[in-house]
Amino acid sequence: MAQDREQSTSAPQEAEINGGKPADGQQSPLGSGVVASSSDGAGANGQETTVGPVASMGRGGGRRLSAYATRDLTSGSIPRNLLFLAWPQVIEGGLNSLDQLSDLFWAGRGVGANAIASIGVAQTYIQFLRLGRQGIDISMRAMIARSVGMGDMRLANHAVLQALNLNILLAFLTIVPGVIFTVFLLRILGVSDDLIAVGKTYMQIQFVASTAQGFRMSSGSALQAAGDTLTPMRATTIARIIDLGLTPLMIFGWLGFPALGLPGVAVVNVISGLIAFGINSYGLLKGSSKLKLTFHGYNLDFPLMGRMVKLGIPASITNAERSLAQLLIIGIVATFGDYALAAWALTRRVENISQLGRQGLGNATGVIAGQSIGAGRPERAKETVWWAMGYVMAINVITGSLLFAFPRFFLSIFNSEPELLEVGAVWMRILVVGFFFQGPTQVFMQTYQIAGDTMMPMITTLVTVWFVELPMALILSGVSETWTLFGWHPPLPVVTGLGQYGVAWAVSLAIGSRLLLFVPYFFWGPWTKKQIFGNRAGGRLRGTMRGDE
Repeated sequence: MAQDREQSTSAPQEAEINGGKPADGQQSPLGSGVVASSSDGAGANGQETTVGPVASMGRGGGRRLSAYATRDLTSGSIPRNLLFLAWPQVIEGGLNSLDQLSDLFWAGRGVGANAIASIGVAQTYIQFLRLGRQGIDISMRAMIARSVGMGDMRLANHAVLQALNLNILLAFLTIVPGVIFTVFLLRILGVSDDLIAVGKTYMQIQFVASTAQGFRMSSGSALQAAGDTLTPMRATTIARIIDLGLTPLMIFGWLGFPALGLPGVAVVNVISGLIAFGINSYGLLKGSSKLKLTFHGYNLDFPLMGRMVKLGIPASITNAERSLAQLLIIGIVATFGDYALAAWALTRRVENISQLGRQGLGNATGVIAGQSIGAGRPERAKETVWWAMGYVMAINVITGSLLFAFPRFFLSIFNSEPELLEVGAVWMRILVVGFFFQGPTQVFMQTYQIAGDTMMPMITTLVTVWFVELPMALILSGVSETWTLFGWHPPLPVVTGLGQYGVAWAVSLAIGSRLLLFVPYFFWGPWTKKQIFGNRAGGRLRGTMRGDE
């Protein structure tokens, strides 16, 4: 512990003397005038970096730096660092859940069950179209966390700017086709004409809103990876206040606002997303974390963007597998009618209640693990995972017990139709079984991805979605007897009697099965040895994201 304290004080002093640059003075693998520490911070050549994370801001200017701009997450008490980083993300996750639940509340009360089903279908599609940005964000977070752990703020700054380039490009590539092909996307799922009439305009505006919210989340991810989880929480808090205040006004036309109905929900999402993005951007520019964003020396670094895409593709595929599975699940559930589809959408949103805390802990664990690996301390990364696992299991017991004991209470907040409550209560109790295992799964997945290992989560998701969740959903629901995929009828057995609830059991089984792969891989340990930046030669990047041999 004394050694940790010595490292956390001496390293910033050394970096401050050198103007915030790593003491070894080696040239970055990125080129473009960027300075980096040796061996990607992972100790691949038997060397560990000696420069710890530092604040990029000086002590001048008469302004005191926030603790989030000075705290060294690679030393000191692990549980204290974990809670220090996690609590704003826990609150932010709760606020994000509150936003989605608020949308369902007003839509269900003001429009009806069809509006709830429309939101569920639209959000699944929008999540699918966000995949490219999510992959880029994950690779950006991995690069920032590794750079901060190495004590190289210029390298972290460079990664943020290149991720911004990619996100702007992806925004144009997703909005236009989403808006144009909205009706087609709804019809291929086989949803009713009533749902299309209610959800068409909402979904089109929501494609635009998803871009605004995407930039909010991307800028927030950059701050979090650099150690500032407070600024994104503040931005999300303001965004949620706007959502909660404006949504009913835009739906019902209160206080002189236009009565837009369900599309009003998406309009408010556009407004709140842009405002929150502005707050996060201000935090990046003023240096609320160790990273103070600057456009000085900005250039288009195609080699780094290529590596970012390469690292992000498996993460995008991971999310794509889940999103595509959700679309196919919708198709299976839709065969049981609109009430079944509304119950599915509603329970998936109430699921966010059970995620309070565990998602924030998963993100915080990944950041500390990524920075610890960058500082050459992989054992500290593993110990952080154990601490997070204990916290998340305690949260699961509490939230899961409440949802299992009082499902009708939580569901009735959004809609009080007796038939929907009867169906939804059964869905909820079954899904709670899977929710219990989802917390540890999120901790493992976030840790692996921010450590730079995006392949293992992809493989695990592929196996559990396509060989567990979807086949079991067809078999347990009895839909396998008539279901076809592009005219092909898979030779699957039929289990009768469970009906629509067989789908819920399949989802829970798939969540639990992921731990069978994640746990052994954790002890094996190659995720602590991944190189993110590779080596520099001839002014260009070379090498691959691979484990050290």
